[in-house]
Amino acid sequence: MFTGIVETTGSIQAVDGERGGLKLTVEAPTMAADFEQGDSIAVNGVCLTVVDHGDEAFDVEIVPETVSRTTFGDLQVGHRVNLERPLRLSDRIDGHLVQGHVDGVGRIAAREERGNSQWYEVEIPVDLTPFVIEKGSIALDGISLTIAGLAGNLAAVSIIPHTASITTFGSRQIGDRVNIEVDMIGRYVASLLHAGRNTNPGGEPDASPITEAWLKERM
Repeated sequence: MFTGIVETTGSIQAVDGERGGLKLTVEAPTMAADFEQGDSIAVNGVCLTVVDHGDEAFDVEIVPETVSRTTFGDLQVGHRVNLERPLRLSDRIDGHLVQGHVDGVGRIAAREERGNSQWYEVEIPVDLTPFVIEKGSIALDGISLTIAGLAGNLAAVSIIPHTASITTFGSRQIGDRVNIEVDMIGRYVASLLHAGRNTNPGGEPDASPITEAWLKERM
């Protein structure tokens, strides 16, 4: 479990293809030496396992399924990536609960300077829009952000100078792809609302049995 508060960035030293998957070597001198084999690490918002490490860099392996659902196929030597170690149970949650399980890939559709911030509009996959709400939380490349505006499948986020300086978002441009993880609470609520739904003879799902009245009765 993570919080979406990026600790530092790393630099890709090597990208090796492995039967449809990938093996990455990430230079991260401020944290690599502290790793143990088998530790978890969020790389651009994706929970991965450290398979080897030295004092300056660490290796992670990525299965084909993860490659197909994320932006990892775009990575090249020299690219910077956002890094976050897992949450300790005693830690403050300064962002929001992030699993490191990417739901889809979005695309930066607009970028502009607004005062001391950078305003980005990100095109969200249509199937993820039910889980995205204005003022809600979203993780983009592993960064916990607040949705400042929403129009259709365009979600706007405002990046403060500090976030721009310590993450990869400060250099993001229009057309760049980003990993998206929607708020896990929204996903669970949606699953709950669909729980127990039956299919009628016409093949359409019946209305959810969980209604406002149903909830009030059980409060």
